[in-house]
Amino acid sequence: MPDLLCPHCLQPLPGGYGGDCPHCGRSLENPNPEGALPLGTQLGDRYTVGGYISADGDGLCYRGVLNEEKKFVLIKEYFPVTLCNGRSADGALMPKEGREVLFKTSRMDFKDLYDDLHNLTPATGLSTILDVLEENNTVYAIEESEKGMTLTHYLSLRSRTLTPAEARTLLQPVMEGVTQLHKAGLIHRGICPDNILLPIDGTARLTGYGTLALRTGGSELKSQLYPGYAAPEQYSASEFSGRYTDVYALAAVCYKLVTGQTPVAAPQRRVRDSLESAHSLEAGVPTWFSQVLACALRLDPARRMQTVPELMSALTDPNVANAMFERGDNQISTRKIMGVSLVVIVVLAILLIWSLLESGGGSAAQTPPPAQSSTAQSEDPALDEVETIPNLVGKRYASEIKDNDLYASYRIVMTEENSSDVAAGIVMSQEPAAGTLKTEENQILQIVVSKGPNLVEMPNIIGFTQANASKQLDERDIQYRMQIIENDGTMAEGCVAKTDVLAGTRFDAGKTVVSVFIAGERDDTLVATTGTPAPQDTAESDASQSSSAAE
Repeated sequence: MPDLLCPHCLQPLPGGYGGDCPHCGRSLENPNPEGALPLGTQLGDRYTVGGYISADGDGLCYRGVLNEEKKFVLIKEYFPVTLCNGRSADGALMPKEGREVLFKTSRMDFKDLYDDLHNLTPATGLSTILDVLEENNTVYAIEESEKGMTLTHYLSLRSRTLTPAEARTLLQPVMEGVTQLHKAGLIHRGICPDNILLPIDGTARLTGYGTLALRTGGSELKSQLYPGYAAPEQYSASEFSGRYTDVYALAAVCYKLVTGQTPVAAPQRRVRDSLESAHSLEAGVPTWFSQVLACALRLDPARRMQTVPELMSALTDPNVANAMFERGDNQISTRKIMGVSLVVIVVLAILLIWSLLESGGGSAAQTPPPAQSSTAQSEDPALDEVETIPNLVGKRYASEIKDNDLYASYRIVMTEENSSDVAAGIVMSQEPAAGTLKTEENQILQIVVSKGPNLVEMPNIIGFTQANASKQLDERDIQYRMQIIENDGTMAEGCVAKTDVLAGTRFDAGKTVVSVFIAGERDDTLVATTGTPAPQDTAESDASQSSSAAE
């Protein structure tokens, strides 16, 4: 066995722990609180536990050392205080009586999360998970340790707010990382300045990973939410988070960067929404940029911006933002305002000319009849040269638009989206709108073409934990609602008991919302009444099977 390492200076300790390090002189006595792993504990013969850092509902965090590479790391230990009675003499965690199944299913969620992150990272904008190991009846996640500061600390050192361009640049890698999380079926749920690291020699990275239960108010674990950044749906176990939850948090962080103020916490906004626009707090923030943040910070998830790429595009390009506002409800686009203003100006100009002609004629008899004036205006060559945007909505892109000389003076930008109502290949929307004045040669004309319905196959998620079930459905873009049902003791607590769409069924994901029924806490009174014992072993077996299926 190799020599133990000093967790402070990484030098070998032939004499073991105790006293002071002969190399750096720092104390090797155990400073960690009761219940935490002692300083110098070896994990998997690969890692040395250093000083205790913090605790949350998922567990404990320590400084640590990767022995072979003599490299500092962070060690996260699954230790849910609401489900544990502490440690045995040999260091193993002991679940509370009657909470064994929930302890195991929650531990499985923790391991599945960090296994997925281990497979996904390293990735742009995400802190890397180096290893996951099981020991002491629990799970340890090993995360990279970067030199730098949190975004919270960085903002405290600044004398001014960031410009929108600076904010976009800083958050770009984090948004790219969250997009990768979402593609892997993972939701972060804890994005805030405290969990964004600014390394000395790199771009911003997101850390602060946590299980669904940790980031949900009223869950079985002691939850950890970040007021102002946590979305409203996170404050209740009866509501369900999704990709739009991280969109809310990212917009809240951006709001903080450009205004210097933390958004009003979601529970308070639900009572009285007093959140001021970014533009009203900081005049240098463009109106369209402020509107994008407002759209992404909507309290209702269904009316909120849904994906991070959509948020990234809208924060970068005002044309994209305006197109989004035209499609959205309760929004007025800048382009529409300009269009209406132009019409008003033209009408006022005509009235002014008319008034001047009347006053210059000297008598009513010399004033041209209105019909003649109208005719003269209609024959004005300048008006005949005005060109308006053609209507492409409803046309077939491949045969009617692509390579068509009629649209040679436009630069057509085509994107595709699934639609349950419009046939594949047909244009669903365009920006600018038809009839709008053409303002330049080779003007950009953005169109959205239907890909037809999004047909998906329902996965078999019976027995999956709530977090794993959400992951499977999110990966397939399946809309779903989850509902807690009464548990008579025959179902694994916190796992999927049934769905209203059978596994293997193909359906239109754009029109169907799948109902997923989650088994609630076992009701021992029902077990006693029916005389059927609660099969803990079966519940644990189902949970294990769900983990294998998820992997």
